[in-house]
Amino acid sequence: MSHILETVQGLYQAFGRGDVPAILAQLAPDVRWESWSEHSAQQAGHPLFTLRVGPQQASEFFGVLARNLEIHEFQVLDVFGSGRQAAGECLIDCTWRPTGKRFRDEELHLWTFGDDGKVVRFRHYLDTAKHLRAAGLL
Repeated sequence: MSHILETVQGLYQAFGRGDVPAILAQLAPDVRWESWSEHSAQQAGHPLFTLRVGPQQASEFFGVLARNLEIHEFQVLDVFGSGRQAAGECLIDCTWRPTGKRFRDEELHLWTFGDDGKVVRFRHYLDTAKHLRAAGLL
């Protein structure tokens, strides 16, 4: 198994334990968390999909997640990739706390690595409309 696949599996294990410092330790100093040229959830102001640069700003994502999302189920179905990118296919069942709206979604998380083996970019690929509706933004 390649180094990046092992790293991504470790990131999901850390997420499952609630070990945010272990996740942040794998991020490059200039990591771009939710880096898109155009994204409807960012344009709508959804707080989970805000562009964050650097580990300190990326850590804000986990705070927003903890305050707003009650996760009932989170499964990593598969991790795959090659070269400098890996993807995690995930299933999530959760409730957006401020609205009380529960939803289930299948997501793809794309992790891009730099030459030093650190994560330089992270993106969620998901059913954006589900997330916007749950947050009351659609």
